[in-house]
Amino acid sequence: MGPAMHESLRFFASTDVGQVRDHNEDNFLVDKKLSLFIVADGMGGHAAGEVASAIAVRTVHEEVRREADLITDYLAGAKGAAKVTTRDLITLIEHAVQRACAKVNEEARLDAAKRGMGTTLSALLVAGHQGFIAHVGDSRIYLRRQGRIEQITEDHTVYNELLKRGNLTREQIDKVGHKNAITRAVGVYERVEVDTLVIEVLPGDTFILASDGLHGYLESPEDMTEHLAKEGAQATKSLIDFANAKGGKDNITVITVHVGDTADDGRARRFALKREVLAKMPIFSPLNERELLRVMQAVEVRSYASDDVVLREGDTGDELFIVLSGQVRVSRGEAVLTHLGQGEHFGEMALIRSVPRSATVTAEGAAELIAIRRSEFFEILRREHELAVKLLWQFLGVFADRLDQTSSDLRSAKEGLRVDEHSTPMRTRSLPPPLPGRS
Repeated sequence: MGPAMHESLRFFASTDVGQVRDHNEDNFLVDKKLSLFIVADGMGGHAAGEVASAIAVRTVHEEVRREADLITDYLAGAKGAAKVTTRDLITLIEHAVQRACAKVNEEARLDAAKRGMGTTLSALLVAGHQGFIAHVGDSRIYLRRQGRIEQITEDHTVYNELLKRGNLTREQIDKVGHKNAITRAVGVYERVEVDTLVIEVLPGDTFILASDGLHGYLESPEDMTEHLAKEGAQATKSLIDFANAKGGKDNITVITVHVGDTADDGRARRFALKREVLAKMPIFSPLNERELLRVMQAVEVRSYASDDVVLREGDTGDELFIVLSGQVRVSRGEAVLTHLGQGEHFGEMALIRSVPRSATVTAEGAAELIAIRRSEFFEILRREHELAVKLLWQFLGVFADRLDQTSSDLRSAKEGLRVDEHSTPMRTRSLPPPLPGRS
């Protein structure tokens, strides 16, 4: 028996051969019991693309269904040895894609006509309040939230790789041959690098999974707005009609997944606050939406009562803290150094290296703090190379600002000492001579 479907999900799927192709190499899956949604766009001659996408979709489905009890335990919030974490589910879906990759590759090796076949694959697994995404290639997953539509997967294409390097303008890249060729695919090799993402699922969210037969005609994600405003299956039909009207040069597949509006709007407000606080931090301010979501999956919100110690001077720590609500007191010994409120942070050095804490931090009244562990931060750096460069540059900027401030404080202290050195003799000379017998 599989896990129960997310009770508020509504989903619709459509596929179309388009106006040019004579067969459909796209494949998709909707499993309402697992709340699993997949789009795959195959490639390869002699209908091999259709075979590749079918094998990949079927294999991912089988692998996730085989571990359905893992999802059930996650939803049940099992404790102790039975506890299932978000990392366990990310590992599950990533492993499923790797198994699909090996199977497609094996099939290609057994049949010369299918040699070199492969497929894109974008998958969304909804479990409770979390969405688990695995992605390879240039199919896409978009998120519509509070009226805005953002692409939350990254295209693995020559065009995107050249764009990220920053050496060429968009106009120059448009002239590059094979600019739309994909740089990663399931099945071309025995293994593939899989992008993964965990995203909090909020009331009113809509996820859109699409092959390039649709998104190839979008100037902007916002081009989907009027189509998504239509009811139910009419939205997916409208998107396919839009792509066909633009030329329909490729197969077109669309899945929309709607999260119902529920009374749990407090969670949406808390998420918005958490996002706002992170986005305003100098370290994270230049990140785009997808990158910010990637950071948010690594954070934990903790609650503290008045006078709870968050960290203690001299202890070795491995976490950065950001004040989400309330206020904390920073002290060294008996001296209070400062007070920190919403959006202010402390402990960032612990993300880079293990050093003793230089002060004690205590909650003043009820407080909520965002915590990011060094191990989670390093995992982002290891897996997200472009994001890693941004974060490390921002860290350098923060440390440079801190060094400038320290230098300024040191200059002020030295100037104060020089003033004291000149003024002290004057005060000494103005004192009356000591009384006899009192020297």
